[in-house]
Amino acid sequence: MVKENGKKKKKSLLKFPCRFPIKAIGKASPHLSQIVFDMIEKHAPGLTESDITFRMSKENHYLALTITITATSQKQLDAIYRELSSHKLVLYVL
Repeated sequence: MVKENGKKKKKSLLKFPCRFPIKAIGKASPHLSQIVFDMIEKHAPGLTESDITFRMSKENHYLALTITITATSQKQLDAIYRELSSHKLVLYVL
């Protein structure tokens, strides 16, 4: 544990900056991939098409997106996860 401003804070196991995959899963929608990409790029600018992979479910009901970013801090990752989790089209964030 590391103390910051008198509060105990967990030390991250990651060493920043690092490449970090974020997976978002939602119901298949023509807008889902762009929404997820835009939300993540707001926190991790400079993403390219090569940073994202798509996978449809067997019956095409769900879409899984994996976007690999260069993470700079735990705070950045937490903000991305909070924003993705709050969107109605995103069902899971891993």
